[in-house]
Amino acid sequence: MLVLSRKKNESIVINNDITIVVVEIRGDKVRLGVEAPKEVPVHRREVYDAIKRNENGQSEADASANVDSE
Repeated sequence: MLVLSRKKNESIVINNDITIVVVEIRGDKVRLGVEAPKEVPVHRREVYDAIKRNENGQSEADASANVDSE
């Protein structure tokens, strides 16, 4: 893992087309802004995990349905 120090209004660039900006620092919370192409999905980790759980659950349900129909 790369660890960087940034101050308010400073940014990092990923792969030439994704920019992460430190928008605000308040106590133990940091607000980040993400600029990315529309085709690049950007999610909070807990949302990403929920999406993956739903995808895995759907895949298992599809596989089970295929077994039941045979």
